[in-house]
Amino acid sequence: MKIFHLSDLHIGKQLYFYDLKEIQKKVLKEIVQKAEEYRPDVILIAGDIYDKAIPSGDACEIFDGFLNDLADLKPAIPVLIIAGNHDHASRLNFASGFLKKNQIYVSVLPPQKEEEHLEEVVIEDAFGPVHFYLLPFTKPGYVRHLFQEKTVTDYDSAVKCLIEREKIDENVRNVIIAHQFFVNGDQEPEKSDSELTYISVGGLDKVDVSCLERFDYAALGHIHKPQKVKKEYIRYCGTPLKYSVSEEHHKKGILMVTMGEKGTPNEYETIPLSMEPDVRSIRGTLKEVIAQADDENRNDYVSITLTDEEIFRPKDQLEEHYPHILEVKIDNRKMQAVLTEDTEEDLVDPKAAFMQFYKEINGAFPNEDEEKIILDVLESVKQRMESEG
Repeated sequence: MKIFHLSDLHIGKQLYFYDLKEIQKKVLKEIVQKAEEYRPDVILIAGDIYDKAIPSGDACEIFDGFLNDLADLKPAIPVLIIAGNHDHASRLNFASGFLKKNQIYVSVLPPQKEEEHLEEVVIEDAFGPVHFYLLPFTKPGYVRHLFQEKTVTDYDSAVKCLIEREKIDENVRNVIIAHQFFVNGDQEPEKSDSELTYISVGGLDKVDVSCLERFDYAALGHIHKPQKVKKEYIRYCGTPLKYSVSEEHHKKGILMVTMGEKGTPNEYETIPLSMEPDVRSIRGTLKEVIAQADDENRNDYVSITLTDEEIFRPKDQLEEHYPHILEVKIDNRKMQAVLTEDTEEDLVDPKAAFMQFYKEINGAFPNEDEEKIILDVLESVKQRMESEG
């Protein structure tokens, strides 16, 4: 059984306010081409199809085009999709009945009634059936009513109870598709900047990975870096694209899993996917950074760290050579002194800190209009933080 494992497409996501629509369309086309080339028996997409619960029309159109391209492959390849924490159940579930007729199976919520169970799809190969269990993103409140009082108290118990409720036959091959924050005891998976916002403060959403050990493969979504969790056969495949500078060195691709007969180890291969333009960081003096720009890399999305001791409005000069600048940071003796001074104080006034930062970069304090914009932004941030508790 040859499996394509994908997750966290995040269609509609922006990178530092840059629209990634064309890049996402290109990589999804590449996935379809790889499916035609490698002919997997099934394609799994482990959640976070969209970046927002209410996706834009463009995002919906991109995903619709992707599914249509997959459905056009002959012979047909079953596609199994679950909802992630970013996905809106009813929107992702739209036309699910029609999709199922084209062997595209979508599961957006865990069981809601006593008689309901996790959606199960059975696919045969030369060694017999493989049972695929679809477990969409689950919160305790989604399923607490299905169990005795005080049985489901957190994310961990919610997922554990749902799996135990299925009474899975471990004499056959079983695969689970899940979108949760799985941990190995106190050991957490390695996270990226692009997903830190969505991991609960205090780790309230942690689920111990031990509940997945009965499966022959666990296809996970939610974490953006490809990695295994405790066992070789429990894996996050990561995102198909780089969604933050922290993912600069990630090897993005399709995780292809080959399953043999029951009891034999799986084989794993990453099929690379291209991201053009790329995401990368550059460090050096202004002159050194500009000298690195060439026809092959100047269009990359770049995070730039400048080390010049004296510098005036560097971004204006950099934009002539790099059209997709994500951020410009200053790391020199003056800035280090400012940061050291700030950390020694009990409380740093945000306005004063930003004014000093502005002066260090631009050689002068902001004018009256620029200062008003800065104050408006700081007030907006303050109000948002207060509203979120």
